[in-house]
Amino acid sequence: MVIWGIDIQITKSNRKTVSIYIERDGTVAALVPEYLTDEEVTEVIKTKEYQIHKNLAQWIQLNEAKIEREYVNGQSFMYLGRNYRLRLVEEKLGEVILKNGYFLLSKQEKAKAKELFIDFYKAKLKEKIFPIISRYKGQMNVEPQELKIMELQNRWASCALKGNVNFHWKCAMAPIDVLNYIVVHELAHLIHPNHSPEFWNTVDKVLANYDNHIKWLRINGAGMDL
Repeated sequence: MVIWGIDIQITKSNRKTVSIYIERDGTVAALVPEYLTDEEVTEVIKTKEYQIHKNLAQWIQLNEAKIEREYVNGQSFMYLGRNYRLRLVEEKLGEVILKNGYFLLSKQEKAKAKELFIDFYKAKLKEKIFPIISRYKGQMNVEPQELKIMELQNRWASCALKGNVNFHWKCAMAPIDVLNYIVVHELAHLIHPNHSPEFWNTVDKVLANYDNHIKWLRINGAGMDL
């Protein structure tokens, strides 16, 4: 649906209210009750004009900090909330290595640098996230099923109805405290498959300062990329 020249992705579901949000790639999406006709959806969306333009302006402002990274000496790459500079080395490594405060990448393997970095983030996230899940699943009395680290496009993580939980490999760029929040957020979806007040109450009981972690992701999320 295109309104004011903006392409808005509409998803109908069994819900009572309309929710509009900006994806991390800047696209506008709306969740609407399935009983509304297309004409009614259009009218409701039009009443949200100020909110949509305000959120888009905020997205543009936050994404001004986005970094176009190149695989050259001195380029910074994030890991666990910190930036480490890249150092190209002569020897063949077969992987990206974090050593003595530098990311090391072989000059011979520069052509597949992005693939090697993704492999690094996946491996490190697996090391960090599974102990976090083990700790919080007991505290929250939930039992996730299959756990995967993968490419999730515009989401940090996702939770399926069957109890499968997926995490974006980019989560390895976030600080541990923020990673804790991402885990708690998804585990809370095993109890409440929505973002209702009850859902946020569940998150709040586990992480009372979760708002700070949401803010960190909003401010730094654009820079968490390759």
